[in-house]
Amino acid sequence: MSYRLLRIVALAAVTAMTQACQSATEHDLSRLDLPEGFTARVYSADVPGARSLALGSEGTVFVGSRAAGNVYALRDTDGDGRADRRYLLVEGSPDSPNGVAFLDGDLYVAFTDRIARLPAIESRLEDPPAPRTVARLPRYDHHGWRYLAAGPDGALYVGMGAPCNVCERYGEIWRVDPGNGEHKVVARGVRNTVGFDWSPQTGTLWFTDNGRDLLGDNRPPDELNRLSGDGDHFGFPYCHGGDIPDPEYGSRDACDRYVPPVQRLSPHVAALGMRFYDGTAFPADYRGDILIAEHGSWNRSERIGYRITRVDPEAALAGADNAYRPFVTGWLMDSGEIWGRPVDVQVLPSGALLVSDDYHGAVYHIDYRPPG
Repeated sequence: MSYRLLRIVALAAVTAMTQACQSATEHDLSRLDLPEGFTARVYSADVPGARSLALGSEGTVFVGSRAAGNVYALRDTDGDGRADRRYLLVEGSPDSPNGVAFLDGDLYVAFTDRIARLPAIESRLEDPPAPRTVARLPRYDHHGWRYLAAGPDGALYVGMGAPCNVCERYGEIWRVDPGNGEHKVVARGVRNTVGFDWSPQTGTLWFTDNGRDLLGDNRPPDELNRLSGDGDHFGFPYCHGGDIPDPEYGSRDACDRYVPPVQRLSPHVAALGMRFYDGTAFPADYRGDILIAEHGSWNRSERIGYRITRVDPEAALAGADNAYRPFVTGWLMDSGEIWGRPVDVQVLPSGALLVSDDYHGAVYHIDYRPPG
């Protein structure tokens, strides 16, 4: 069976299971296992295909989707942790408007084949402008949905996933000038990143990367990487997880030629969106940690992932065993059934955390209140 057909069959099985158990567990957040003092509520239950998140300067939460082809704007006008306004900015696009980024008052959307701008968006939510193309991207379907973020340097960054399980000449992160659309490759050897953020302390770019398939249940790991300088190569397709030579391409280069991951994540968890926690609402030991949305495995005999994890970046750089650990779990039930698939995370000005879930088309709000 070909890899493409195998993936289609596996995803169809996940979809069927989703439809079977969804009605009985829809938005039942009491099933979540949260640390003491944390609570979860539904921020919005009406965002089909909810994936990438971005925050506007006036508190608007922007949500991109992949399968639904929509881009949404959510507003919580009374500050109760629930969105009471929803706007549809892009509707029914066949080009997977997955990535969203807010920069200088404008919303940027990454479609499969382009990056487009919706200018002055927060003043135009009820009558949004048509997206204006600012950069063209090579179009392909496999890993063709794009993650997009605005960097601290005023540029846009977009993940260019490889259109394959394993192949050469692909897998990069681009820096894109929002004024003229020109791009520069800043990271190579990145199979498929669907989440990145910049350290508040150092300004360096960190990103998740999904490991290749068909090497078994337990390898390779997904990765959390750090970009030290433009042009860093992170190993794909020659080396996976820092020390696993690829069976087909690995003989060409030694693993020690490439930048190893700062933190090896669990294998096949589909680590997607990530953010540094820079708020003050959570306990002090969370501050500066990286929070990662693990969408969950489709290609493993026993499912794993379907959770939010946290990584202490300083501990990870030091090689500590406890640098990577669960934060919010429970979307994967003991029976093996799933009732949620986290995709992205976004820290709000209040310090609360938003989590998107494309399984239910929802966004959740996680907050903390000291016990007692």
